[in-house]
Amino acid sequence: MSGNILCIPHGGGPLPVMGDPSHAEIVAYLRGVEASLGRPSAILVVSAHWECPRPTLTSGPTPPLIYDYYGFPPATYQLRYPAPGAPAVAARVAGLLAGAGLDPVLDADRGFDHGMFIPLMLMYPDAGIPVVQLSLLASLDPARHIELGAAIAPVADEGVLILGSGLSFHNMNAFGPAHPASGIDLDNEAFDSWLDATLTDTTLTEAERTQRLTGWGQAPAARYNHPREEHLLPLHVCYGAGAGPATRVFEGRVLEKKVAAYRW
Repeated sequence: MSGNILCIPHGGGPLPVMGDPSHAEIVAYLRGVEASLGRPSAILVVSAHWECPRPTLTSGPTPPLIYDYYGFPPATYQLRYPAPGAPAVAARVAGLLAGAGLDPVLDADRGFDHGMFIPLMLMYPDAGIPVVQLSLLASLDPARHIELGAAIAPVADEGVLILGSGLSFHNMNAFGPAHPASGIDLDNEAFDSWLDATLTDTTLTEAERTQRLTGWGQAPAARYNHPREEHLLPLHVCYGAGAGPATRVFEGRVLEKKVAAYRW
């Protein structure tokens, strides 16, 4: 376990950098990451907002930003985060993926989506750290994403931060209070408890932990929390890279739902 593997909640679109009060807790957490984690030599971001048939890496030296959110104020389409790309890191990761039989693709034209630049604007605001993005697999197969993480694990010991960027709750139709009197969503809480036990319980064997994560659809209220699993799968990649129990380093609320961050 390197300590250089982190899965974070990235919030809703550009809301974390707009001063939205429902994102105050994750904003405070993300702003404190550098103090707790340090400054990596490069960052490999696995974002919920990029899916490809084969694992694909940004390999250009200066990727543009992709404003892949809709209906926000004009200023949010002028945000800047001029982090350089890292072609050498992309090539290194591609080599690891190829060695694992995962048939990677290098994409010199693809830019950085908001799953990258919104949290990094808060975590490392100077935009001075080189970044590579790695896509999810369009199959959304949880076991394959754990394999993906295992393949890229060596870079975490080479100074590269593996950053999963998603949300541990992502049901667009259910954000907000489920019960206005209390604000507590029991189905959200039940899945969060299951996920925390799955990732942090040191009495589980790794075979048991893997089985739970590959079978995540059997968890309490699984499909209520994730009608589609793309925001959960960055966590599977991080788990595959970490190869062991995680530490819950943050819990808080986004749009009144409980979310968490984990570190390996």
